[in-house]
Amino acid sequence: MIPSILPTYSRAPLTFVSGEGSWLTEADGRRFLDLGAGIAVNALGHANPALVAALTAQAQALWHVSNLYNIPAQQQLADALVAQTFADTVFFTNSGTEACELAVKMARKYWYDKGQPERTEIITFSGSFHGRSSAGIAAAGSEKMTKGFGPLLPGFTHLEFGDHDALKAAVSDKIAAIMVEPVQGEGGIRPLPDVCLKGLRDLCDQHGILLILDEVQCGMGRTGKLFAHEWAGIAPDIMMVAKGIGGGFPLGAVLATENAASGMTAGTHGSTYGGNPLACAVGAKVMEIVGDPAFLAEVNRKAGIMRQKLEGLVAAHPDVFEAVRGSGLMLGLKCKAVNSDVVAAGFAQGVLTVPAADNVVRLLPALNITDADIALAVEKLDAAASHVKEANA
Repeated sequence: MIPSILPTYSRAPLTFVSGEGSWLTEADGRRFLDLGAGIAVNALGHANPALVAALTAQAQALWHVSNLYNIPAQQQLADALVAQTFADTVFFTNSGTEACELAVKMARKYWYDKGQPERTEIITFSGSFHGRSSAGIAAAGSEKMTKGFGPLLPGFTHLEFGDHDALKAAVSDKIAAIMVEPVQGEGGIRPLPDVCLKGLRDLCDQHGILLILDEVQCGMGRTGKLFAHEWAGIAPDIMMVAKGIGGGFPLGAVLATENAASGMTAGTHGSTYGGNPLACAVGAKVMEIVGDPAFLAEVNRKAGIMRQKLEGLVAAHPDVFEAVRGSGLMLGLKCKAVNSDVVAAGFAQGVLTVPAADNVVRLLPALNITDADIALAVEKLDAAASHVKEANA
């Protein structure tokens, strides 16, 4: 008999009932150090007092009115995003998946309005993840994502990650945009080198192609800058944001230049819930905290500590780990052992991590994790690695 919750997840045997900071408490009372943060969502930890206060104050005033009316918290958050990024305009969604849908529509509508309706193809890369909607899985293109869900939405050209020759060969007058994650998350914490991101921007400028960046997982301070592309000193035309922007409350956004968004006029897109008062009240508080240069400096300091300790962990367990990957507090342990075994061993030690492709274990802690919790987390991972080695001996 099928369970009441559709069984599309292989869930860990854990049931959390409360959280505080970087810690979660299981129904049986056990405490777990959370290095997953809800897959990079709980950017400021669990039950953050500032976010609780923002949500509570808004909940006591107004929950939802729809986008038929002006929403002050939405305007506040949009203004903050425009002020601190490349963007001229913002559309709010409920998720990264919805943000992907709009980014694809926006790029194609741009060319349609420019009198080039044939320009619909979007270049994407192997290992990518852009959500699980029809456009998202078609954009990723992997068999794991698409098998059984055909016919797939056409209009995507899939290239191998890092194949510069294939990229140059793929450019034609049918290409509307290039879409890429500055740091692949689900794909195994694979950063796109700054020189490559600069090269993509130059290629797009040369051929008039729009550059879409998917910063759903790597954005909102995760790499030590507000958005990951800032490290390369470039700007996209369109950017997808979600996860950390709501600090745990469902919220996403598409940021764009005035030029790239020029085709999106009244009636071309909508969302009943997107950017509602509750979501934007929380998002505005997240933006206020994470957008502070002093906060981002702390993220970078903590990232340096964590990476150094993880490099030591890898050196101490050469049979279990191969290397440390990533940027800021978006880190990955490339494993020699089976990554799911490392994750399971971590559960036994009271530490939560997230598996990814390419046999990687993702470490995506709250951006305000304490130094003491970083040290304790690596101690727990060390014990987990020892257990994995013994089990495989």
